[in-house]
Amino acid sequence: MTAQKLNCLIVDDEPIARKGLEEYLQEIEFLHCVACCESALKASSYLHEQKIDLIYLDIHMPKVTGIDFLKSLKSPPLTILTTAYSDYAVEGYALDVIDYLVKPITFDRFLKASQKAMEFFQLKINAASHNTFNADYFFVRCDRKFEKVFFRDVTYVESLQNYSVIHLHDRKLITYITLTSLENQLPKDEFLKVHKSFLISIPHVEAIEGDEIVIDGMRIPISRNLRERVTQQILGNRLFKR
Repeated sequence: MTAQKLNCLIVDDEPIARKGLEEYLQEIEFLHCVACCESALKASSYLHEQKIDLIYLDIHMPKVTGIDFLKSLKSPPLTILTTAYSDYAVEGYALDVIDYLVKPITFDRFLKASQKAMEFFQLKINAASHNTFNADYFFVRCDRKFEKVFFRDVTYVESLQNYSVIHLHDRKLITYITLTSLENQLPKDEFLKVHKSFLISIPHVEAIEGDEIVIDGMRIPISRNLRERVTQQILGNRLFKR
């Protein structure tokens, strides 16, 4: 059986840098170099014409920088940024890149970043292959690592612009995922959107008081237009009556 490979695209305006990355890539069996290009414009053409799983993307390029190019993509492939400058590390991670490599890039560092990309790619494939959640956990990226989170530990999720704060009993995780994206991926029978800024775990609801839900002592607002549906889904047939 042929081992799974990532289709890779190298984007760098420096010929020597492209050649060096291509040589590194050829040494790693789970990577396949589809093409090398010197600009974001040409990279865009490849993305439209071929399936690309991973981009090694330079930041400082003429006309369109790697950062601006990445921001312009609606559904970007996994991305590893490559640059001679470390100033953009924070901005790069805010765009949810897999890694950030500062030139000159050693083979060991290149390999480590590529392995991280492969691990994340496999997580995505495994998640997509299941129509329902057979596992009782999921992974999110926080800072520079992937955190394993059990559904049972999540009390509620709070939106923070393009980030989400996942509240657990004993800690909280901040991840670069929108609340809508999390809502679409979490089990519908366990998690419920109650407000434009809040997603709650139904099993952790302690009380409903007026237009608020109480979880772990926290009071979470219920949107007026969602109140009827939220109350019905939480109470269901579990409300005892006289």
